[in-house]
Amino acid sequence: MYDVSINKAADLTAAALDRIAEDSVDYENAFSKYYQLRSAEVSGHIYFGRELKKLFLNPGEYNDDEIPVPLVVPKKDRDLEGKSKLIQILYFTDPICSTCWILQPLLRKLKLEYDDYVNVEYHMGGLLPSWEEYPKGRIGKPSDAAEHWEEVCALHEMPMDGDVWLEDPLSSSYPPSVAFKAAQMQDEDKALVFLRRIKEMVFLEKKNIIKWEFMERAALDAGLDAARLLRDFQGPAKERFKEDLVLTEKMGVTGFPTLFFSNCSDKKFSLKGFQPYERFEEIIHTLIPNAKKEEINTDPQYLFAKFPTMTTKEFSFLSKTSMTESAGILSGLFESGYLDKYQSKNGMIWISKYAEQG
Repeated sequence: MYDVSINKAADLTAAALDRIAEDSVDYENAFSKYYQLRSAEVSGHIYFGRELKKLFLNPGEYNDDEIPVPLVVPKKDRDLEGKSKLIQILYFTDPICSTCWILQPLLRKLKLEYDDYVNVEYHMGGLLPSWEEYPKGRIGKPSDAAEHWEEVCALHEMPMDGDVWLEDPLSSSYPPSVAFKAAQMQDEDKALVFLRRIKEMVFLEKKNIIKWEFMERAALDAGLDAARLLRDFQGPAKERFKEDLVLTEKMGVTGFPTLFFSNCSDKKFSLKGFQPYERFEEIIHTLIPNAKKEEINTDPQYLFAKFPTMTTKEFSFLSKTSMTESAGILSGLFESGYLDKYQSKNGMIWISKYAEQG
């Protein structure tokens, strides 16, 4: 693959020609030197153009990761903030884990307040291999999961509709977990959008996210290449998921969510199940005593720019308003055309339309 870095390209500008002209006795000599300087670069562009022609005429001969890219931005230049994350969090989760769903407001607040310090690494733990392999506690069949979801929803105010387990129950959480690993192979950030979308589908929309039609729709919503997702889902993503399962066992994870916090020191901490947000902060300040959290901008437009979909609970938690006050604010924004909404049996999810309103 031939690539051109931004810095190299910048050296071959009119400014470079100007410097050569100053050092030359005449323009003919200057242009000759400039041609010599440009020749390797131009040859590279010609070669790259031929490679693109081959790709266009014979797309089946290339894997997506082998496609030549005309401009490669150095990694250090892509890190616009120029800050390294001091705390690594290994997050073991599952697309259908109800406790992981109610953790969403806390993770989003963590992102807003401590993003400069924290990097969260997502791993799929394999909550439900099959119902034959799920003899955990009082949940032994789909109808038990339906009842459990309704109870968790009432307790934590995060909407979820347990009727999916009665109307179109999932037989396993492995397929959507593999799909997430396939999404990670394309783009880490878009993979998180994909994971959020399939969670919304299963918890609010009662969609059986084992079915490819829903995984494909979520991929498109997340801006992923759905065809590539399917290819990786059927191929290498399965091995990536197996690696997550091995790590899950190695780390002694027996329930979800489980989070492991660490930094360059010898101190390590873990959180299991649902924990109050103060516990997250306590661990961060133990690892980095001088850590300073960002003050959250509670303006709805700002919050929906960060998170294009939010439940009433999430907005309430991030905006520091009561559930009743939040519902009023969000309803007003819906009436004004700034939000859309999806009404589930046990609550609402609000969808940003700010971009459409300019």
